[in-house]
Amino acid sequence: MSKIRIENNMLDKKNLPTMYDLPSEEVGESGLPDIFHIFQSQLLRETFQPPNYSSNEVFVATDLNLYFDVNHPNWYKRPDWFASVGVPNLYEDKDLRLSYVVWQEGVTPLVIIELLSPSTENEDLGKTTKIKKSSRKGKEEEEIPPKWEAYESILKVPYYFTYDHLTKKILAFQLSSDGYISFLPNSQGFYYLPDVELYLGLWTGYYEKASTIWLRWYDQHFNLIPTPLERAQAEKERERIEKEALAEKLVSANREKEALFAKLKALGIDPSSL
Repeated sequence: MSKIRIENNMLDKKNLPTMYDLPSEEVGESGLPDIFHIFQSQLLRETFQPPNYSSNEVFVATDLNLYFDVNHPNWYKRPDWFASVGVPNLYEDKDLRLSYVVWQEGVTPLVIIELLSPSTENEDLGKTTKIKKSSRKGKEEEEIPPKWEAYESILKVPYYFTYDHLTKKILAFQLSSDGYISFLPNSQGFYYLPDVELYLGLWTGYYEKASTIWLRWYDQHFNLIPTPLERAQAEKERERIEKEALAEKLVSANREKEALFAKLKALGIDPSSL
């Protein structure tokens, strides 16, 4: 299975900034996450478990600066959720990433998911052209490509999804030679990503004690991939069932023993003498 990697270029990477040099936040930036964004992103993180990659080869991020253009090192986007495979879960020397810098990682995200909100919807859906943003020195303005262009034309992210929590609608796109095209679900409403052998679909249920329709990852057999809490609860339930079954066996064995003793006594045999 091939890994999605950034093409080599003629620039000297030694002179490019790393994640330690580039800012991880910008004060006053729009589209800050609400509670649904936080919970939904967390649920996607907990259930993204590709069977063909070890946990050490999967990196998942939420609302993290994604520096996407080697020719413009200060340009970044902040996806609500994205995943890269074939890269270490932790950074060099087991360090936590401050940001995701594509020319440093060498691997572009496999999938990006944006959770629509009024302040970011136009950019998420490719309805804006350029975004003017002051340079870090405040002396000039530069036109930064919107998310759609960055994901489609610069990063070339293979799979791009948006989800509107209010309408419960998924928009899905898959990269082709002509750019993004509509990514259609199967007859059951699931989107299959063969690179990671997972389906993405909707699920109605409780998460963090909140009940709504969530985006969620499924395995190849359309089974929900459990969260750590669900896995612990399932294990606890399994142990409870096993204990009940064992208790029933003990009760049944005691009944059989008592019945046998009664038969022996009826024959004039003292069971304690056996």
